[in-house]
Amino acid sequence: MQNSLFDYQVTLNNGENINLDQYKDKVLLIVNTASKCGFTPQYEGLQKLHADFKDQGLAVLGFPCDQFGHQEPGNDQEIQQFCSLTYNVDFPLFKKIEVNGPNTAPLYEYLKQAAPGLLGSKSIKWNFTKFLVNKQGKVVKRYAPTTKPEDIIDDIKALL
Repeated sequence: MQNSLFDYQVTLNNGENINLDQYKDKVLLIVNTASKCGFTPQYEGLQKLHADFKDQGLAVLGFPCDQFGHQEPGNDQEIQQFCSLTYNVDFPLFKKIEVNGPNTAPLYEYLKQAAPGLLGSKSIKWNFTKFLVNKQGKVVKRYAPTTKPEDIIDDIKALL
């Protein structure tokens, strides 16, 4: 396991590898997403957070995942198209990943270790679990899928 969130490399949904250290000095909201979930309309709120706060230093990062009820069946291109056309998403979407089990993406191993869920649980319970990360790369808080993006605004503002 890496020492800092900024030590990780991730893959954008267009196949380009990037280092998360490019987000140093930004507040991050990292979310595992799905296109066919009851929480999918949260894309709208996530996009609004991105639009309202990106110039102040917020970056929303979406990581599609198909591990919960097969609610993200599309390929990376289909996911991008759906998000762009349906919710005008222009924050970065990454290659589809796994957030639980033996093939968990290393970034998610780190996030779950840094901010366990209820009763210390490490596993991600469902789509749209959110992690708020400060400018130093420290995971500050984990939010349940039911927490709407707009309910996180005060926490985001406190870190910007």
